[in-house]
Amino acid sequence: MSTATVSRVVHSQDGVRPSTRRRVLEVIEALGYVPDSAAQSMVRGRKEVVGLVAVESRGPDTDIEQEGLLFIEEVLRGVESSLSPLGWPVLISVRRAGDDAGAYEWLQKMSAKVDGLLIAEGIYPEYMARLASRIPIVLISGSPDQPKADVVHADNRTGTKALVSHLVERHGRSRLFYVGGPAEAPDARARRAAFDEELARHPGARLAGSFEGRFVAASGQLAVREILAARQPGDRGGELPDAIVCANDQMAIGAMRELQAAGLRVPADIAVTGFDDIHLGALLAPPLTTVHQPMRLLGERACAMVLERIADPTLPRRVERLPTELVVRESCGCTTAALRRASG
Repeated sequence: MSTATVSRVVHSQDGVRPSTRRRVLEVIEALGYVPDSAAQSMVRGRKEVVGLVAVESRGPDTDIEQEGLLFIEEVLRGVESSLSPLGWPVLISVRRAGDDAGAYEWLQKMSAKVDGLLIAEGIYPEYMARLASRIPIVLISGSPDQPKADVVHADNRTGTKALVSHLVERHGRSRLFYVGGPAEAPDARARRAAFDEELARHPGARLAGSFEGRFVAASGQLAVREILAARQPGDRGGELPDAIVCANDQMAIGAMRELQAAGLRVPADIAVTGFDDIHLGALLAPPLTTVHQPMRLLGERACAMVLERIADPTLPRRVERLPTELVVRESCGCTTAALRRASG
């Protein structure tokens, strides 16, 4: 039996008699033979690996186990679900935001090990032109204006505007404090811009202050400490906000924790809202009002886009925006009874 015949059977190719195919498969089973995937991918000219680059905005002394981004974990599940049927692994690399020394060299090394790159948050715009010239790249939650890479992102604008409108029109909140994400993150900038735009539409509401966070729970805690430290007895300029709008759920969870530790009630004293709709938010007391963005679908669509570009590098640049949805729970001031009526 020739080597060529065995190869055709292993690769499920035609041109082999059924009886011969059965004999080859019996021998393979008896020997416990497993094809060398690395060797096969070399023959095909591909590594059959996709890279996922996650950039975390944690501080230098922050424990990644406590402050890791749950958003990335959900995106990763979407990527893995898309690659699993192909048998392709995902190579994950995490880098701290702001650590720019050697960033391009690091990305080069990463790109040498994979067929395509998924970059979450898309905060390396200065490197996109050079990287995209050598490897397919898709930015997850990147700026849709990035001209050198495909982008999949969520509709930050519609979700944020719906949230602000709900707080002001449904609950009469008029002093809104905003806890934003890092300025270098495109989705953080988009959410802040939408917040400011919607707030300006309501003459009776105003910005009670803002805090630039890092998308981690500690940022929400620090923002509340800043709010409380600024308050002076009898000074209306130091008046507490009646709502804290956070650019993601993790910061909202930190803000709620700090408010409750200070003896303030959520939402009776101060409403708190988030963005993402992570599972933990629904388990809080009170459950967190937030904006749902399809995090797993972001991973799935980004993976589909990079696989398509690997197969055909000549495809035109693409931008895909996924819908978001306001998820009303109790931390905004809605009651359980009202929520039941609304859902019924």
